[in-house]
Amino acid sequence: MQTTVQRKKNRRDRYDGWYVSGLDSMHVMMPYFFGPRTKNEAVMSEVMDLTEVDKYLAKKNADNPDFKYTWFHFFVAALAKAWLLRPKMNYFIAGHRYYERKKIQISFVVKRQFNEAAEEAEAKFVLDREGGSPVDQVHDYVQSYVQKVRVEDKTVGVTNALNVIQKLPRPLFRLLASILNWMEYHGWYPKSLADDDPCYSSIFVTNLGSIKLHADYHHLFDWGNNSVFAVISEKKMRPFFNEDGSYDMRNTIKLGLTIDERIADGYYFANTVKLVRHIFAHPELLDEPAATPIDYDI
Repeated sequence: MQTTVQRKKNRRDRYDGWYVSGLDSMHVMMPYFFGPRTKNEAVMSEVMDLTEVDKYLAKKNADNPDFKYTWFHFFVAALAKAWLLRPKMNYFIAGHRYYERKKIQISFVVKRQFNEAAEEAEAKFVLDREGGSPVDQVHDYVQSYVQKVRVEDKTVGVTNALNVIQKLPRPLFRLLASILNWMEYHGWYPKSLADDDPCYSSIFVTNLGSIKLHADYHHLFDWGNNSVFAVISEKKMRPFFNEDGSYDMRNTIKLGLTIDERIADGYYFANTVKLVRHIFAHPELLDEPAATPIDYDI
């Protein structure tokens, strides 16, 4: 599966990112003067119209009764597509340097069962840049993952490592955390851990609507190198007003984005949101191969 593209190597590259050179002086100084990721949060909240998405999913599910396509699959696919076409959104800062992530990775948490006592499992979807439909890629991944953690009751990903190190005494735990942070600063964090760690991803998505929690903000983490946190709220009917003052009630979700503002500027962020809106209005675009360009008004 082709998930990355080939580029000329730079001695400052990491295994998970290409070093970004040629930045203006403002961006070069920001990691040094403006503090860590959690002190550079830009927050955006957008209401997304699901009218066309609902129609699209109904057609997709007509021939797929066993494991249905959901708006969550669509949502993850739309973000993956937008991040592929808007490469600065896939930037991260590590060791006071800028990198472009080599893969489009979207993390989220899956509950083994829908109750308070149930354990959580961390999932990480990786978009195949040269593959087919993004929404089909997400659907197939989630189906496979849910089968593992809910039906087969298998422990997946970084959970295996956490189950071991959680038993360490506190002084050793603190020492291990300090060592791993130092390794991350220098780009030496173990790839075997980063591959499954949800904090090493393009976007960390939390579906709060699935648990009926009304919130549209989640903070970033200084651990790892994730630059964007996306919050999905509960679906809700909202009014959309016309020029004559009349309105239509439409099915919607509220999307909250928390972004490390150092990776790009507000204009770039705004145009990325426009692209996501365009995909929601034209969901059939996600049936095209992942790398297919999208024309939209900026």
